[in-house]
Amino acid sequence: MSELILNNQKFSNPLFVFALEMEAGKEFENENKIFTGIGKINAVYHLMKAISRYQPDIVINLGTAGSTEFNKGTVVCCNQFIQRDMEVTALGFQKFETPFSNEAIVLNNGLEIAHLPKGICGSGDNFEMEHNNPEYNVIEMEAFALAKICEREKIPFLCLKYISDGADGNAVADWNEEVKKASQKLDEALHSARSAAQR
Repeated sequence: MSELILNNQKFSNPLFVFALEMEAGKEFENENKIFTGIGKINAVYHLMKAISRYQPDIVINLGTAGSTEFNKGTVVCCNQFIQRDMEVTALGFQKFETPFSNEAIVLNNGLEIAHLPKGICGSGDNFEMEHNNPEYNVIEMEAFALAKICEREKIPFLCLKYISDGADGNAVADWNEEVKKASQKLDEALHSARSAAQR
């Protein structure tokens, strides 16, 4: 796939970013890719090193996520991000607001793919199994950090998430089963996006 055309824009040096190798399967064997491990700190560390090494013209984050709004098996394109475990309301700050940062609570950064549903991604360093926050409808652990780095480094960012579970009491069992299907579905979504752009 090495070369991509998305939204009439050509990218010749994409970097694919996954949290875990099992999310990539065999579909992305020949691509420049990294596996960051779980969580926002790991995501930032490994992406910064990869940007220095590969000098990508786009970062594509692919992986699994939970949702109470989108059905399991759906691929969702996220271009809004919330750091869902930022909680400093006791000091008078808004829910999810980073104190003294002067940054918006919702980070708007990411390409859209017209035929895919759009989601608001909540990233946090916990595996959410009881979703009570209407502010976001896609739940995972790295994308906010990746989107923030790409915004600051002025690198286009695309984030596609395969919905693996309902962020509920069955989330662990569902994720363990659905993660096996993720790479194929994510690959199909990217190929369909490329085909649509070339029509």
